[in-house]
Formats: sequence, structure tokens, C-alpha cells
Amino acid sequence: MTPSSATPTATQGRGRALVASLTGSSIEWFDYFLYGTAAALVFNKLFFPNFDPVVGLLLAYLSFSLTFFVRPIGGVIFAHIGDRIGRKKTLVITLSLMGGATVLIGCLPTYEHIGVWAPILLIALRVVQGLGIGGEWGGALLLAYEYAPAKRKGLFGSVPQVGVTVGMLLATMAVSLMAMLPEEQFLSWGWRVPFVLSADLVFLGLWIRHGLDETPDFKKAKESGNVAKMPLVETLRDHWREVLIAAGLKVVETAPFYIFSTFVVSYAVSTLGYDKVSTLNAVMIAAAVASLMIPLMGWLSDKVGRKAVYIGGILLMAAFIVPYFKLLDTRSTWGLMVATIIAFGVLWAPITAVLGTMSSEIFSTRVRYTGITLGYQLGAALAGGTAPLIATYLLSRYNGDWQPVALYLLGTVTISLIAVLAVRSPKRDDQDPALRGAVKSA
Repeated sequence: MTPSSATPTATQGRGRALVASLTGSSIEWFDYFLYGTAAALVFNKLFFPNFDPVVGLLLAYLSFSLTFFVRPIGGVIFAHIGDRIGRKKTLVITLSLMGGATVLIGCLPTYEHIGVWAPILLIALRVVQGLGIGGEWGGALLLAYEYAPAKRKGLFGSVPQVGVTVGMLLATMAVSLMAMLPEEQFLSWGWRVPFVLSADLVFLGLWIRHGLDETPDFKKAKESGNVAKMPLVETLRDHWREVLIAAGLKVVETAPFYIFSTFVVSYAVSTLGYDKVSTLNAVMIAAAVASLMIPLMGWLSDKVGRKAVYIGGILLMAAFIVPYFKLLDTRSTWGLMVATIIAFGVLWAPITAVLGTMSSEIFSTRVRYTGITLGYQLGAALAGGTAPLIATYLLSRYNGDWQPVALYLLGTVTISLIAVLAVRSPKRDDQDPALRGAVKSA
């Protein structure tokens, strides 16, 4: 560490970067999960009402999963801006897109008022959300990762991942509070309140990010001229293997997450007979536990290595999949709580804590935004938003039997285990194929 890197100014800059990364990420995911929770409880009734309950729920989840296929497009667009112009400007745009779409969803008329235009407008705004979140994760991650000291990359890289659970916690709390209203009032106006009030959070996030400087790594790359002209082309040409690895790493982080946090809401309420408030409370408590566990696991990865933490997490998760469903089958509140807290709050945490840092370390600075975003969003598209849809279909197809869902989750573990075993040592910028000529001539 150079003397200048230890100055109060540098330390303050790192602190501001972490706050901006966590705050923005939390707001983005609050908006995103607000939709996911509403999809399980409201949208199948208000926007897709002319279908039987199972089909209506599938359509609501389809509108949820649709954006996972839009996210790679948003990721490519905003990652290009992030690798060409800078991380900061990109983050302002993505937050504005997400926030604006969320507020408008809260103002939408339902199917009863405008017919088929209601689900069309809902899906259109959902697409806008997907574009925004597609570029947000990579920028928030790099804001923390590229400001981090060399020996604390794991801890810093885990901070934006905490935004996922903090956002979910806020969204679940908001919906849980409004769900305490009588059913008629909740469906009439109660569900809209968190969507509309999210505007205040968006303005807060934009204000925090406004005074932020560009990351040290990107500034150094820009000063030396090592900025990719066509980041996507370079990434697919020179880093396609790393993109596939990053996508594979994402699979076991995202599919179980949406099973344990989103699918469980409709499964527990509709199939197992749990009440809505108890189910949302279980998810809320698990999100709080995960918010504490994630930075702890990030810190641990700086001590024992990313692979060790990640592999330990996915193997423990694999071992708990069957007990998870058996605990839910007790149809008792304690079983629901224990299953959700262990699966989501404890075992998922080490996986997500190191995902961003491990993905960042396999790409050089000039294409890092594009590389991690492309891999992350491809993995999310293949295994994330489709997870509740697949699980709901499997339950319907096999008459409520959870074993096919458990096998599906074990399949995600296998894919990500192969991916993590393919991870090599962290890549230095002078190892980038696009820079070798310049490094040699220098």
C-alpha cells in the first residue's frame, strides 16, 4: 500500500463509495422485489383475472421472469457506457430507470378498468425495470470492488450484495405492513403505497451518488489509455470462457434465492395453507440474517479464499434441500421459520457474498464491467426469473410433490460446482490479450 492510499481522503473516498454502493443497490432491489412479492399476492388477481388460479399465477410469474431475459440487454448497454465513460454516470441512469418504472407501476389501472392494456402496461414497465437492473449490479459492485484495498476485496465486494437482502427486507416489510389491511383494501389501494413511496428512496440514492468520484481503477485505465473501444466485442473475443464461468457461478446463487424468497410465498400460502403474514415474516427475518452473514462471509473469503467459501456454501445448501422441504411440510410456523432462515439467511449468504468479487477477479479492468455484467445477467436469465415459474409448473405437473423441485435445485448446484472448479487465479491487467502488445512495447 502506498502512503497516499492510507490518507484520510482515500479512506473517506472508500467509505463514500461503500455507502453509495449499498444505498443504491438496496433501492434498486427494493423496487425489484416489491414487484416479485406483489406478483405472488396481487398481480394474478388484478392484472390476469380471466384465468384459473394456477394459470393466473403462472402468468404473474412470467411477467416477473420476463425481465431476466431483458436484463442482459440492459447489461450490455450500460456496461458499454460503464467501460467507456465511467461507472458513476451509469449508476445514475440505472437508478433513475428503476425508480421511475416502479412509481408508475403503483399508479397503473387494473384489468377491471382498462382491460388488456393493464397487463400490457405492467409488462412494459417491468421491461424498463429489467433494463435498469441489468446495468445496476455491475456498477454497484465495481464501485465497491475498485475502491477496495488489495487485502479487503472480499469484504468490500460483499457490501453491494447486502443491498439485495436489504432491498428485499424493505420490500417485504412494506408489503407485510400493507397486508395487515383487510383483503379488499389491500387489493384496492394498499399494495400501491410502497410502489409510490419508493420515489423518496430514489431521490435519496441519486443525491448520495451525485457527489461521488469515479473509481480509482477506471481513472487509472482512462489516464493510461487502456479503455476498450468496443467492450462487448473484446469480451466475447478474449474473455468468452470467463463469461461462461461467471454465468455458471450465478446459477446456484440465483435459482435457490428465488425459490427460498419468492416462490415460497405462494407455495406456503396456496399449497401448504400458511397464512400470508407469517410467510412474509419468515422471509423478512431470513433477509435480516443474510444481511449480517454476507459481509461476514466476504471478510472470511479474504482470509481463506473465495473458492473455499463458495464451495462450502453450495455443498451445505445441497445437503439442506431435502430438510428444507420437510420442514415446510410440518405446516407449522416454526418449521417455516427454521427452513427459511437456514436456507436463505445462512446457507445462501456465503455463495452471494463472494460471487461478485470472484467474478470481478477473472476480468481485467478495461472489460470488467461488461464481463461481470454479461456473465451475471446470462446466469440470472437462465436460472433466476425462471425458477419460480419452473417450480410452480413442477408442483402442478406432479400434484404438489416437492421432490422434482428439490432435484431441480440440486441441478443448479452441479452446474455451479463445475463453474467454480474452472476458476483460475485472479487476472492482472497485464494479462489481458488486448494489452499484451502495449505492455511489451512499454
